[in-house]
Amino acid sequence: MAGARSPRAATGATGATATATLETLLAQARSCRHCAGLLAHAPRPVLQAGRGARILVAGQAPGRKVHASGIPFDDASGVRLRVWMGIEPAVFYDPERIAILPLGFCYPGRGRSGDLPPRPECAPLWRAPLIAALPAIELTLAIGRSALDWHWPAARRRTLTESVRAWREAGPALLPLPHPSPRNNLWLARNPWFEAELLPVLRERVRTALGGAGSAGSG
Repeated sequence: MAGARSPRAATGATGATATATLETLLAQARSCRHCAGLLAHAPRPVLQAGRGARILVAGQAPGRKVHASGIPFDDASGVRLRVWMGIEPAVFYDPERIAILPLGFCYPGRGRSGDLPPRPECAPLWRAPLIAALPAIELTLAIGRSALDWHWPAARRRTLTESVRAWREAGPALLPLPHPSPRNNLWLARNPWFEAELLPVLRERVRTALGGAGSAGSG
């Protein structure tokens, strides 16, 4: 792994020092090759963050299209997620507003029934130092099983559906969400309460965290 065996966030650093630390962490994460040889393709970490980011989008791992483009959520899942959040792409892709740190930074490859889960090595290496370098985060969106387990340990005792239905228990700074992939269309059809009850709350919390920035759009 290139320069990423001991990623560290500065403790008590402020101003230019903290910014430099985040920039260094991002450069190290983007050059990480820890899983080279464990993937069927060359590693290509995909992430986004700025020190001023107010919302953390914690997804699963890049898909094949995102692996090819290097742009997070550059696919149908991203279109739906931006609709859910009620923001335009210009807001979504502003690292000083939105940080995007999936549980795995690299595309894990395909399995029998879809993409494989995130590589287990990634999150322990990178999530704690990167999140520590993001002091302005007010809202975390935990998207999918892996993100829920990391950000909300209580979810480990529940199914994903049970966890999302219990969103009120997660507190004001965390929202559990299903993955916006088209593969979840059946789940959305079977759980109409999600769009009726949770999406309005999601959009309001996003608007509040961003201070009114952005507007509803199709993505």
